Amino acid sequence: MILDEINKDLLELAEQSDKELKTIYEKIDRTALLNSNRILSAFIENKVSYADFSDINGYGNYDTGRDKLESIFATVLGCEDALVRPHIMSGTNALFITFSALLKHGDTMISLTGTPYDSLQEMIGLCGNSSQSLKANGVKYEQIDLINNEFDEETIVKRLAKKDVKLVEIQRSRGYSARASLMLEKIEHLIKEIRKVNDEVIIMVDNCYGELVEDKEPGHVGADVVVGSLMKNLGGGIASTGGYIAGRKDIIEMVADRLTAPGIGKEQGANFNLNNSFFKGIFMAPSAVASALKTAVFSAYMLEKLGFKNVSPAHDEPRTDIIQTVELGSKENLVRFTQGIQSSSPVDSYVTVLPAPMPGYPFDEVMACGSFTQGSTIELSADAPVIEPYTLYMQGGLSLEYGKLSILLALTKILKEA
Repeated sequence: MILDEINKDLLELAEQSDKELKTIYEKIDRTALLNSNRILSAFIENKVSYADFSDINGYGNYDTGRDKLESIFATVLGCEDALVRPHIMSGTNALFITFSALLKHGDTMISLTGTPYDSLQEMIGLCGNSSQSLKANGVKYEQIDLINNEFDEETIVKRLAKKDVKLVEIQRSRGYSARASLMLEKIEHLIKEIRKVNDEVIIMVDNCYGELVEDKEPGHVGADVVVGSLMKNLGGGIASTGGYIAGRKDIIEMVADRLTAPGIGKEQGANFNLNNSFFKGIFMAPSAVASALKTAVFSAYMLEKLGFKNVSPAHDEPRTDIIQTVELGSKENLVRFTQGIQSSSPVDSYVTVLPAPMPGYPFDEVMACGSFTQGSTIELSADAPVIEPYTLYMQGGLSLEYGKLSILLALTKILKEA
């Protein structure tokens, strides 16, 4: 039994946390209620019926369930239209489809949040030699770095006033970087400043890990296009694959033509009998995200009490995504912690996590993710590049109870073997 293996002092500290974190948990629940209200209202408005769960095969013509699902996603994300498809296999894939649809030879894109996370760098052409990268196909790339976790607003506004940039990209979450994730309030302010000097540039937000954490989404604050994965927040731990791209109607039409073919657009694409899990996933997403946030808050609290460095966000700091980081100080601690998470996972608990290469990443990685859906990060997972200062990235947790057990076992493993 897992409880029997956990350090008794840690169990006492966990009991203490329930009292001290009560107010924070209540705030998370209030946000979940607001987001649930928006989602349930969208279900009712779109008249979802049991017939919308039907298996549509072949070309996928006349799939009213698919159309209603995409209408719901658009509403939830504050956008005019959306693509929600099993053919979009990940957040990275959603980004590449969108970039490829909107950027042509000679166009310029700018990352407004500095160097993008590792898996995007080869896509853009910052590393590797793929003939399909944006740079290999004539797209010009620039970036404007953050300054002390803030947008370099002066530089951004001055650059975009020239009106020769096709698209700017904002990465809401921190990725594998030390900087903080960006609250929607900051993104909203920047979008307003950009629009004062340039009303043509496409503003794109990589929304991965951030959906339903706040009570608004990037589409509500002026983003033209928003992308993410269903194996993260909006899949609710139920969707087994898929991703979404939401935004202005004209943009979604272009992206749909890229995903399928010009002249086909959104009208085709079999659902592989996944409509039911996609509907159920977004319906359960507010609860799943709330659980993931509570697990992150609990983890931060425990790590702070045990004296670990650079716990970010701190347990009582505002959050805009489900990611929790901590500097573990050594390769050994990094490996032990991920092994503890894996050993308390419902799937593949017997697997021993060790550093190994991973496609799309330049360093060896450790990854614990004993999840029902392979690679699902709304389910509790922990991963990190095996490089100094050995910072661990955690996310997910479908329930606080399961999250607590996993975190406590991982911490027990570090304390026992240190």
